[in-house]
Amino acid sequence: MSGHSKWSTIKHKKGAKDAKRGKEFGKLIRVVETTAREAGTADPEMSAALAVAVQKAKDASVPKENIERACKRGAGELDGASTYEQAQYEGYGPGGVAVLVDVLTDNRNRTAADVRQAFTKSGGSLAEPGSVAFMFTRRGQVRVARDGVDEDELMMVGLDAGMEDLESDDEAFTAWADPSEVAALRKTLEEAGYHVTQSGWTMVPSSTVPITEPGDAKKVLNLLDALDDNDDVQDVFANVDLDDDVLAAIDA
Repeated sequence: MSGHSKWSTIKHKKGAKDAKRGKEFGKLIRVVETTAREAGTADPEMSAALAVAVQKAKDASVPKENIERACKRGAGELDGASTYEQAQYEGYGPGGVAVLVDVLTDNRNRTAADVRQAFTKSGGSLAEPGSVAFMFTRRGQVRVARDGVDEDELMMVGLDAGMEDLESDDEAFTAWADPSEVAALRKTLEEAGYHVTQSGWTMVPSSTVPITEPGDAKKVLNLLDALDDNDDVQDVFANVDLDDDVLAAIDA
């Protein structure tokens, strides 16, 4: 699929190196608990949204018992549930890169101030609601390890299970679908013998902004890292397009 930002891929690679596992577990558990509360059930089979949240936590190796307790707390079957409010912030980073920030917070004033500060320190700025969101489309995705996989066969199985598009990179195939179809598509692919490494949904930009100068690219990545490192921030989406040569220059 054309126009897909590289930020999610960059973040995935960085995540394997960063010592932030505990923080990431906490974010995923927060989503599971909140989704269970909204769904009114602790059973992922009764809610497609909860199924996706639970599976995402499993993919990140969150312990099973932690996930189950979060489901029960959210559904009111266990005490100790926290109340989090969902919010989305929109802004522009260096070079005019559009950024969406999804949060779950128990203190909206604190989170808004933190997000604003991250944009300001990077040379970016927050934007009015709706000024950035229209550039993105919410889409479901299922990642399949590409080792030994015949692309044509995967295409046939996926299309029969609601897949809309298929793309590939060096590590995996990405099957795109409506977010509501993610759980069913994953189940079909796994039953067909494919190794699914990740599933969920993301925000796909309609177009991307190329950043060719290493200095500007570093500023953009610093902004995205600062946002991603905030405990209240669940996801960060950006329409930045960074060439591999630029990334190599930053790493050097």
